[in-house]
Amino acid sequence: QVQLVESGGGLVQAGGSLRLSCAASGRTFSRYAMGWFRQAPGKERDIVAAINWGGGTTYHANSVKGRLTISRDNAKNTVYLQMNSLNPDDTAVYYCAARKDYGLGLRRSEYDYWGQGTQVTVFS
Repeated sequence: QVQLVESGGGLVQAGGSLRLSCAASGRTFSRYAMGWFRQAPGKERDIVAAINWGGGTTYHANSVKGRLTISRDNAKNTVYLQMNSLNPDDTAVYYCAARKDYGLGLRRSEYDYWGQGTQVTVFS
């Protein structure tokens, strides 16, 4: 069992930056691939970025490439999402997820554990 707790969300002006963190419980964090998803009001929960167990392979959705970056620190049981050049379209609840596998997961159904979400609101 893995428990995930996100933090770092908030209100930011367009063009600004935020860094989301997701702290995981348990001793086997490095065995899990991780992902960040987001869900805007009235929309589906979509993949934003994913990272494999060691951090050497990542995926970023086209809409965030060059602006949002996923990383992880296995010694701290934490995965991050650095968010730069934010725009109002990035407004959503951001969820951290863990997958019981070493490789990347790009679909919601591939993830086994979810955090409670953190709100990110970007105003112009």
